[in-house]
Amino acid sequence: MGRIAVTGSVAFDTIMVFPGRFSDHILPDKTHLINVSFLVNRLERRRGGTAANIAHTLAMLGEHPLLCAAVGSDFSDYGAALSRTGVDTSAALGCDDVPTASCFITTDLEDNQITAFFPGAMARAADIDLRSLEDIEHVVVAPDSPEGMAAHIAQARAMGANLVFAPAQQIPSISDETLVAGLDAAWLVVGNDYELELVRNRTGRDVADLAQHSMVALTQGSRGSQIYAGEEVVTVPAIPARRMVDPTGAGDAYIAGLLAGLRRGLTLVEAGQMGSLAATYAVEQQGTQGHRFTQEEFASRYAEAFGSPVAAVS
Repeated sequence: MGRIAVTGSVAFDTIMVFPGRFSDHILPDKTHLINVSFLVNRLERRRGGTAANIAHTLAMLGEHPLLCAAVGSDFSDYGAALSRTGVDTSAALGCDDVPTASCFITTDLEDNQITAFFPGAMARAADIDLRSLEDIEHVVVAPDSPEGMAAHIAQARAMGANLVFAPAQQIPSISDETLVAGLDAAWLVVGNDYELELVRNRTGRDVADLAQHSMVALTQGSRGSQIYAGEEVVTVPAIPARRMVDPTGAGDAYIAGLLAGLRRGLTLVEAGQMGSLAATYAVEQQGTQGHRFTQEEFASRYAEAFGSPVAAVS
């Protein structure tokens, strides 16, 4: 079996919690000259980014994914942590003159958020040429710089690799040409209700249309997911979390579990169940890479949830 090249973002997420309400400090009739400051009482810096999140879970499932993302001068400790999990970071593009992408999120007591994103090294993702890599069977194109996503879709197609296309929050930012190219080349398309509705609005293609030439995984949060392939539609339930801590990153974990299951030759239902369980592990911990499990622990919980064992990685 060939390897998985995972493209997308690598980022540091700085989370700040304001113990009040933005609405008490932002005057609607004065937004043309807004100047506010929030004193936060909690600050956390976490490792994130779509490519790193997906690769992190793939590695725990027994895969050896290649991280194909642009990273900055501050990536050393982050890269070492991914390597310890089993991610191969040798294909990452190191940019010593700029920092790794960073996201700064301030949240208030009503879960409103004010976010600023600095792309940093991610802006150079298009400089990564997947065609220089050997033995690549699957390419994941997750949210990244628009130019990088366009380049990696074209390269995956030229390589004859199976493309997993999950554009997510970058759907509004990529061009129609890039979006259509990704859909046309995809072996698997993954998105939630809102994202796939954006795709339909942009391209006129609904889930049924997309499923005529690729698999489509429609994620629905606590309602689980549906996987389409041609005329076949399977429904996969969500697995109740033992504790709900942080839903951020659940979609990335789902992609990893689903892809790992498909690579094992499992049915759509079984692969979807792997995705569902991986997502549950993610929401039970703080941060997008806070979850940890061994393959044995994953298999045991899978059997507990679904009543049958899951095939081991070959």
